[in-house]
Amino acid sequence: MKNQNIYILAIESSCDDTSAAVMQNDTTLSNVVATQKIHEEYGGVVPELASRAHQQHIVPVIHQALAKAKIDKNQLSAIAFTRGPGLLGSLLVGTSFAKSLSLGLGIPLIEVNHMQAHILAHFIKEEGSRNPVFPFLAMTISGGHTQIVLVRDYFEMEILGETLDDAVGEAFDKTAKIIGLPYPGGPLVDELAQKGNPRAFPFPKPKVKGLDFSFSGLKTSILYFIQRETAQNPDFIEQNKEDICASIQYTIVSILMDKLKKAVKQTGIKRVAIGGGVSANSGIRAALKKAEKDSGWQTYIPKFEYCTDNAAMIGIVGYLKYREATFADQGISAKARYDIP
Repeated sequence: MKNQNIYILAIESSCDDTSAAVMQNDTTLSNVVATQKIHEEYGGVVPELASRAHQQHIVPVIHQALAKAKIDKNQLSAIAFTRGPGLLGSLLVGTSFAKSLSLGLGIPLIEVNHMQAHILAHFIKEEGSRNPVFPFLAMTISGGHTQIVLVRDYFEMEILGETLDDAVGEAFDKTAKIIGLPYPGGPLVDELAQKGNPRAFPFPKPKVKGLDFSFSGLKTSILYFIQRETAQNPDFIEQNKEDICASIQYTIVSILMDKLKKAVKQTGIKRVAIGGGVSANSGIRAALKKAEKDSGWQTYIPKFEYCTDNAAMIGIVGYLKYREATFADQGISAKARYDIP
């Protein structure tokens, strides 16, 4: 097995990005992502439109992934796919295609938990990359999830804390909408924040016990703040947009880092990795690097292409499961809610 090249075709379709990747063992040969621009005019992902777009994109995306990897479908060792969590209609497209292809080629089928994949993306072999050493803490931060996970081994994980309401990516997008930024607003908040004063407008941080998170109260306080200020000055947002964004980002990053520091203190583990779309945020990346310098943490920050939803992270899990012969049968179905096993 060690001397044999394992080729995994991976499929990711949990939300609004259709992605396919080809892995040779733990190395990415191709990682193709088709984004769906149609949701921008609605200010958020429309599930029905997302599933229809996946149906349109999945064949050309897989074809392109195989072509870029210079791999024929008959060379594939297995098909890995995102089983959940995510939008059920979107997941069904990827799940159905993966099951059909594995059946047609007569090769194993491997189901992958999307959130587990964000964590294990750190084990994709890249030049100059460092793999986390077990055990480590992982913070998964995305549009749909905010979790702190204790990772003891590839498939031995324990959720220590998670959001009680909005996910952190949702908090970024919703507060961006309040100040009139287009969807998706999170990256735009980050961009504007880098030009503003992070302490210009202090926002309250929610008091939540343990390692859990809450962002709905912060969103509400920002809404009331904006309504109050614009009532006095209709041009308030335009005149202070960079400072508002910097203050929002500073508060959100502070909430994340406070919980992460608490988790490090409780577990005694100073190896910390992040994953998910919000791990592309410059504020959280800078805060982690500061903690590495000030507190002696070992931090693991993914490449930008492995932050947002992508099939390479599904592929690395597929490879790790293939080595253990952990395969799924044709009776498997997609799961919109799917906790880390």
